[in-house]
Amino acid sequence: MSALVIIVGPTGVGKSAAALSLAPLIRGEIISGDSVQVYRYLDIGSAKPRPEERRLVRHHLIDCLEPDEPFTAVQFQTEAKRLIREIQQRGRIPIVVGGTGLYVRTLTDPFSFAPPGSEEIRRQWRDYGQRHGAAALHRALAERDPESAHRLHPNDGFRIIRALEIFELTGKPLTQEREFNEKAYAPLPERIIYIGLTMDRAGLYRKIDARCEQMIRRGLLTETLDIIRAGFHRNLKPLKSIGYRHAVWQLLGKVTAEEMLRLMQRDSRRYAKRQLTWFQRDPRVRWFDRSQASLTEVQEYVLEKLRRQ
Repeated sequence: MSALVIIVGPTGVGKSAAALSLAPLIRGEIISGDSVQVYRYLDIGSAKPRPEERRLVRHHLIDCLEPDEPFTAVQFQTEAKRLIREIQQRGRIPIVVGGTGLYVRTLTDPFSFAPPGSEEIRRQWRDYGQRHGAAALHRALAERDPESAHRLHPNDGFRIIRALEIFELTGKPLTQEREFNEKAYAPLPERIIYIGLTMDRAGLYRKIDARCEQMIRRGLLTETLDIIRAGFHRNLKPLKSIGYRHAVWQLLGKVTAEEMLRLMQRDSRRYAKRQLTWFQRDPRVRWFDRSQASLTEVQEYVLEKLRRQ
């Protein structure tokens, strides 16, 4: 059975360093599980691996898109699964380095993505409900999807309309659509070695604060300005991510340089806390406290797991 290594943890804890040190030992290739690193030009604020690091170890899902191109969890799941299989076919081991919890979850769990919506269908059902009332809207759902109608309160117009929308888009009740997606998006059958890196909260926050300062010194403000001058609007999704949105605020004169740094550090710490909360709910993760454990211990754990296959 082929192996897949996943390294998760909060921003700033050292996931990339762990992956870079591990990859040569296991013939690994790294797949970025970061929602910003996929974009070109957003290098400093996304803590993208440097060119010399990418020459040492092959990386994937980095510098793939222009900042105005969409990239969703569905796209990540599709591309990451394709890359995992291709890497394994080359006799190598994929290492997914994840900071975006939803992206990692699409690889490890049955994950259902609802079909794209239709504003026209929603509008038609909203109009129907306004003309005939909530009870009539609920009856319309009961005729098409009795199970969902039984589950939903007659006054829950939003969810009733969504269930009707899915029925019209797919021809199937919402419950059947979910069952289909759970099969279609089943987790990878590979042996997953799931590693989490953590650190005492005070130490992690010190690292995050220092990294924010370093990003600014490296030219985060200039990088952001260059992206905007290249014709990309400041309200694009990747430019609303941590670091870039703070740089935009300073460029617009909304905050001072000192306020930019303070807010960037604050929001990075809050994001790290959310990441820890997300990943720590998963009992499959083997945690290493980087305040105490060395990268050698992480490497030895992975090598032992691979030997037992």
